[in-house]
Amino acid sequence: MPKLGMAPVRRKQLIDAAIAAIHDYGFAEATVARIAAKAGVSTGIVHHYFADKNDLLVATMRALLEILRREAVERLRAARTHRARVDAVIHASFGDAQFGEEVFSAWLALYGNARTSAQLQRILRIYHRRLDSNLRHDLSALVGRSAARSMALNIAALIDGLWLRYALTGRPEDPETPRALARDYLDAKLASFAAERDALFTVTA
Repeated sequence: MPKLGMAPVRRKQLIDAAIAAIHDYGFAEATVARIAAKAGVSTGIVHHYFADKNDLLVATMRALLEILRREAVERLRAARTHRARVDAVIHASFGDAQFGEEVFSAWLALYGNARTSAQLQRILRIYHRRLDSNLRHDLSALVGRSAARSMALNIAALIDGLWLRYALTGRPEDPETPRALARDYLDAKLASFAAERDALFTVTA
């Protein structure tokens, strides 16, 4: 019988092993036996903590989403302005942890298999809703709800597109590069919004 408090440690060990197995063998071939071997445990240990392979792989994807959420929350707490909070979301999305080769493989597996798995689709929806909500909350204070909706969608698409490019071709030499590209887009849209607002004010004044 496992020691009290051992379950979280063992579950993390198995999730880390699952990420490594997905990277080495691919999502479909990351079998319970291979995951157990990566963790240095028996397959019985895997089945003790997870109902089956799918249960473990879903837990793995949730763990990756939680890592992303924690970094976003930490950066958002430190931000003092609405603009800084948007920058915090961008930085978290392109955090150093998101550019690991094994993380690339795991997230690509999530995207590639979500069409045939209701559980993985749900995880992907949670990610998209959370990113959109975080962006729109502070963009609304900067440009209003209507403009914030399209800006949030475009920033999210830029984040996903740049990340996918790196996932397929290799991590950026400097993680600051994709962050700066996303911020440049934000700067341009905010400047355009300010110019349109000033022009409208001048006409109506």
